[in-house]
Order: sequence, then C-alpha cells, then structure tokens
Amino acid sequence: MTANGWLQIVVFLLAVFLITKPLGSFMARVFARERTWLDPVMRPVERILYRLTGVDESHEMEWKEYALALLLFSGVSMILLYVLERVQLWLPGNPQKLAGVPPALAFNTAASFTTNTNWQNYVPETTMSYLTQMLGLAYHNWVSAAAGMALAIAFIRGIARREQKTIGNFWVDMVRGTLWILAPLCLVGALVLVSQGVVQNLKPYDTVQLLDPYQTPQLGSDGKPVNGPDGKPVMQRVSQQVIAQGPTASQEIIKELGTNGGGFFNANSAHPFENPTPLTNFLEMFCILAIPSAFTYSLGKMTGSARHGWAVWSAMALLFLAGVTTAYWAEARGNPLVATAAQHSLLRPSSSLQMAGNLEGKEVRFGVANSALFATVTTDTSCGAVNSMHDSFTPLGGMVPLINLMLSEVIFGGVGAGMYGMLVFVILSVFIAGLMVGRTPEYLGKKIEAYDVKMAMLVILIFPLAILVFTAISVLYNFGTSSMANAGPHGFTEVLYAFTSAVANNGSGFAGINGNTPWYNTSLGIAMLLGRFMMILPMLAIAGNLAGKKQAPATLGTFPVTGPMFTVLLIGVVVIVGALTFFPALSLGPILEHLLMHAGKTF
Repeated sequence: MTANGWLQIVVFLLAVFLITKPLGSFMARVFARERTWLDPVMRPVERILYRLTGVDESHEMEWKEYALALLLFSGVSMILLYVLERVQLWLPGNPQKLAGVPPALAFNTAASFTTNTNWQNYVPETTMSYLTQMLGLAYHNWVSAAAGMALAIAFIRGIARREQKTIGNFWVDMVRGTLWILAPLCLVGALVLVSQGVVQNLKPYDTVQLLDPYQTPQLGSDGKPVNGPDGKPVMQRVSQQVIAQGPTASQEIIKELGTNGGGFFNANSAHPFENPTPLTNFLEMFCILAIPSAFTYSLGKMTGSARHGWAVWSAMALLFLAGVTTAYWAEARGNPLVATAAQHSLLRPSSSLQMAGNLEGKEVRFGVANSALFATVTTDTSCGAVNSMHDSFTPLGGMVPLINLMLSEVIFGGVGAGMYGMLVFVILSVFIAGLMVGRTPEYLGKKIEAYDVKMAMLVILIFPLAILVFTAISVLYNFGTSSMANAGPHGFTEVLYAFTSAVANNGSGFAGINGNTPWYNTSLGIAMLLGRFMMILPMLAIAGNLAGKKQAPATLGTFPVTGPMFTVLLIGVVVIVGALTFFPALSLGPILEHLLMHAGKTF
C-alpha cells in the first residue's frame, strides 16, 4: 500500500462526490419535466418519437401498468436480440463472416444484455459481428440502463407523491433518460475515449506477421490439447496474429456510463483498445459511479429532503471505502506462498518479498491500487467491467467483489437499480427503528405498513434464494462441476461468484469457470431474468402503495432519516442481511481458501 495508491482512491471518490449534486439536480429537473438547457434540442426529438410510437406523454400509469410496459418492452427486445444473434451470418456488417450464435449461448446473451447484466460466455471479437455488437448489444446497453433509471424515478415518485395512484409514465421516463442524460454524456465521453486511443472503426481485422514466431499446442474442438501417437501434445507453429478492432469507443462509453460492463473485446477494460491510458482508466471508473451517485441527490431533491439524500450517499460511500480498503490491503500484501518461494529461490533470495503486491492477473500499467479500485467500483454497481482478473486475486481480495455483489447491488449500484435497491433497505431500516421505539414506522412522513414490509422482504429473499439454489445444484452434479478449472474452495467460489454476479445483474466473473455449456448458459440466463424482473415487481408495488398514502407531520417520536444515526443503521441493516444470508457460503469458499493458503495449500 502506497501513498500514491491512496491518493488516487481519494481523488476518485472526491470526483464522484463533486459530480453528485450538479448531475443529480439536472436529473431531477429532467424527470420532473422542468425546462433545461437541452430542451431546445431534445424536446422536438422527444415529440417526434411519441408521434411515431403513439405514446401519450400526458398519460400517467399505476404501478401495474408501469410494470407491464417494462416487461413487454424487455420481452420484445430480448426476442429481437436472440433472432439477430442467430441470423448474423446472413446479415451485413459482418466482414469476418462470423457464424450465427448457437441457441443456448444466444439465449444467455439475450437475457444478459436485456437485464443490464452483460455476462459474456463467449469471446466477443470472434463471436459477434459488428452489426450484432452495434444494433443488438449496444442498443441494449442504452435501453436497459434507461429502463433502470426510469424504475428508480418511479420509486422516488412513489415516496414523494401524496394520495395519488400513479407513479409516472414508463415510456416518457425511458425516453427522457436516454435523450437528456445518456445521449449527451455518451457523445462527449466517446470523443474523449477516441482522443486517448480507444478504437472506433468498421474495418476488417488486420493480420500481421510475427517477428518472433512461436510453438504452441494444437487444440481440438473441445478446447483441449491434441496428443500424438507418442502421447505428447501436437505442436503448431504460429507466425501470424489477427488484430481485432471495430466500433469500440461508442460501445465502451455506454458500457461504463450505463453500468453494463460487456466488453467489445474478451479482455474487457484490460485491453489497450478499450482502456489504453491512465486517463481512460480513471474516466471509465468515474462514469460507472457518476449516475448512481447522482441519484442520491435526485432522491433528496424530489422528496424535499436534501439531507436524506446525502445520508444515503454517505452510507454508500462508507461501504465503498470499506470494500476498497480491504481489497487494496489484501492485494498489496501479496500471496504468502509466493513470498516463501522467493525466499528459498537460488536466483532471488529473501530480498524478494513481493514488494509490488499480488500482480497475478493484473495489468502492470494499472498496478495493484487501480486494479483493486476498479474491482470495487465495478462490483459496487451492476457494471461488471474489469481491468484485472478477479479469479487471480488473493482469497480475501477476491472476496470483496463477491461480498459487494451479495449486498444486492446497493453500494451506489447500477443506474437506477442501486437507488431502488437501497430504498428497499431504507424501508427495512425505518421499520426496524420503529420496532425498537415501539411506534409505527415512518419514512419521510409516510407510514410503513405490513404490505410495504412484505414486499421489501420478498425482494430481499428472492435474491439469495436464486443464488444459493443454482449454486447448490451446480456443485452437486457433474454438468456443473465439469466446468470448474479449480478444485476445493476456489472452485466453489467460481460457481458461487457466477450465480451471484448473474442474479445481481453484474456480469463480472471468476474467469476459471467455463460458462459456455448448456447448463450454465441456461441456468445463468434464468438467474439473470429472476434477478432483474422478480425483484422489480415487488419494488414497484411498494412505490404504488407509498404514492397513495397521506403524509403525516413529523413528531418527537419520528425517527429522523437525515443524520449519522440513520446512516449507521442503514449500513448495519445492509451488512447484517448480507452477512447472515451468505456467511456459510463464504466460509466454504474464500474464507476457507484464505486459511488453507496460509497453511501452504493451493488450488
């Protein structure tokens, strides 16, 4: 751990703090349909879209109609993406003549991008054509992010409104989020990325001759080395390299800003064509947290309690700092087994003690500090982009991204998804506070009743149920364990991380597991759909119920939701719910692996 590393972390969090109020205030104005400086440009476009689609922008929806609109839109979009993947061989925009995507993988990918997960069981540059990347995947990056923003605003309206049955119009919310917020930010951001060297073209891949050809084992159709009659691997000479490229910058910016995470290249944000410089690394992390952080100020402004918004932001920021501190500490210490091996090496005696920390699976140009920071940022949200391989982190370092996901995507969280996820925990917190003082719980003047708590608990229970059931099945049967690259607790963690990432709609993974199998393509796809839509429905039910309630004036017995006490209680509820639910699984995975690592055993 170095002063330079800590300085970068502090500067990053300061930048996120500084953007929270101006962007949050602007977002509140956009969704309240107040006039903004972008109206002269965007308002005519908005009217044309409504005219073409037949949307009545003055129509307000109850929560059931709002949910139905979301489900229909997402379902149709998912089917169209599936078809596009399957027939891409016969469509233009495919200079590499890539074949159609197999059915199970196409289903997994369609579910993944529809749910803002962007889990990728494939190598993008050898699987998806330019047309599929732009018209299919990038399109979903936009609309899934806009849908998440619309849902968060609907929840906030439910809190802010009094004695009303409606929570807004899904189509209007999604259009305004796209035109006023995502479009201008992506336009500027993409140009900045291009200026730094992020690729943006439609050229066919280039083939270059290697200056130093090399020998490598020949692989069969199953991806395993082919052995000759003598039992030794058949070697092949490699003298050429294919350099993939394409419209990367335009997809990269919405990948981060929309907390999507699916990379244009298999190496994701560790690839120099996606993330070439320290500035792009900082910018990409900043974009991941910008909108989720701004939503806390939008909450405060739209509900008339700015202090409450900052209290929620403080809870998120403290949880973020706890995670990045632990990850940085664990990775900076390095692997004790490597240090021991160095001490006994004839070439490098005891002077070598991993002073740079654990660099396995990390880009040297980013180092330990920026790798730990990126891993924390991307799993605090539903982004899933990576600039290092989480599978190569130390057990405790890798446990931080896993725990971030297990806390149900509420530490800033995805665009919109983090806000409504955290608001569910807010309702549970004020309910617990009300029980402790022996009075009816209240939240910003609204009484929290049995229906609200039941719906909140439904959200809380669906999440671990889906993760643990799918994980248990996968580690009990060969169709699940055959994909594990490691045995013991690390292999278990690979499977646990995969389903946690899927249900949390994150998309990052422990790279040791092969997810491109019929079982994992299907089960992970179902897990993503459950994690998105089965949690949205009870959340919208809460919003609709709160919107119809009267607002009672605060009394001396009202629990304040604007100060440090509320922030501490909210953090406690988030951590305790996550810890109590997943601690047994964590004990079998990263915690056990950490203890065995110090005992000298690896996996």
